[in-house]
Amino acid sequence: MKPQLTILGGGPCGLYAAHRALELGAAVTLFEKENTFGGLAAGHQLGGNWFDLGVHMLHAFDSEIFATCQEAMADERIEVPLKSHIKWGGKTYRYPLRGRDILAGIPPLTLARCLSGLLIAECDARFGDSPLGADAESALIELYGAPLYEFFFEDFTQRYWGIHPRDLSAEFVRRKMPRLSAVDVFKNLLEKLHLSKARNATEGALRFETLHYSKTGSETLPRSLAKRLKEKGASLHSASPVTIITHSQQLITGSNHGPLTGGVLSTLPLPHLIHALDPPAPPDILHAAEQLRFKPMTVYALLVKKNRCMDALYTYYRDRIFHRVGEPKNAGLIIRPEGHSTLIVETTCEIDDPKWSGAALPQIIRDLQAEGLCQPEDIVSHHLIHATHAYPIFAKGFEPHLQAITTYLSQFKNLRSTGRQGAFTYPNMHSAMRMGATAAEELLTS
Repeated sequence: MKPQLTILGGGPCGLYAAHRALELGAAVTLFEKENTFGGLAAGHQLGGNWFDLGVHMLHAFDSEIFATCQEAMADERIEVPLKSHIKWGGKTYRYPLRGRDILAGIPPLTLARCLSGLLIAECDARFGDSPLGADAESALIELYGAPLYEFFFEDFTQRYWGIHPRDLSAEFVRRKMPRLSAVDVFKNLLEKLHLSKARNATEGALRFETLHYSKTGSETLPRSLAKRLKEKGASLHSASPVTIITHSQQLITGSNHGPLTGGVLSTLPLPHLIHALDPPAPPDILHAAEQLRFKPMTVYALLVKKNRCMDALYTYYRDRIFHRVGEPKNAGLIIRPEGHSTLIVETTCEIDDPKWSGAALPQIIRDLQAEGLCQPEDIVSHHLIHATHAYPIFAKGFEPHLQAITTYLSQFKNLRSTGRQGAFTYPNMHSAMRMGATAAEELLTS
């Protein structure tokens, strides 16, 4: 008999886990709560056009994953040169920031303070052995010095997350906050002079020059993968939320969809997984699950009566109500009617605040107008796309709660919880897919 694997969640992580499980000879069943597969990378057809939930384009740096996706997408795949910008200090720069961009973007006296603060921070790190600080503020100051933290990181982090850096864990800096590539040039010089040392922090933003997309946007990849999985015998169920997960004698035994045999791979948000367990998890684990929070996101999906709105695929903004705006037409997305384009306007928010409800649209339009992207009369229609669990929030003190949940779930011999929501971490799409494959291998080969 074939080994059995049940996958909870049909985003990129779950879909690629299913692919790997089929390669290992397993019988695969997958449940997805939404009507379509793809999770955060799913496409949304609204008013006759396709809209993505943010910027979701395929890279090729994991050759095995790319080969699978390339085969699935076939001739729908489009190669797109990477072109991204950041608006900073009233000017437009390439993203990630280069050294000369930093030099040009910071006033001379401020630049001198920032560089001297960075030198002091690196010298302190060189001759000390303390880890990054207890919170994100102290960690960023330790990495970059107080002047650069105050100039570049403090305000933007608070506006983006709605949380001051001193209330975020230092783990946020290690896993999420990209290092400034321009600053890294200076830091590398300090290392060569033996005035600095390697630090445990996320490397700079991606510099890959070729992206992979399609004429219908991000929906192509999950749709193509799901089709290929079905052709190979996987049983995929959309519009099938998992709300009850039964267990007995340290084994997951069933769900609201019926009995489960074999391995169970969950990509559900960790709090949902814990609260779905029947019998219920112990009170301390239920409490720990309540402490893990996610940052919601609302995308304002706009149809604009302009042939083109920006020069880049997407642009980051540091002082607007939105944090990133993408124009997928520049990557080959087909827009109807001709002579129009679409804008993907990303905003982090809380549920039922003005951004979530759509009440922030007037401010969105004013900021788009101020950036020269479009005029109010150019906007033909707008739609809202919500993501309740867009980003894990690494609030200060979250670590023991996550550890308690991880330890509790480890008792279930046939369960793995993985992916962005399932592991409460920050992988990109390709890393999440790799996490899914690894979890499937562990369940099927242990």
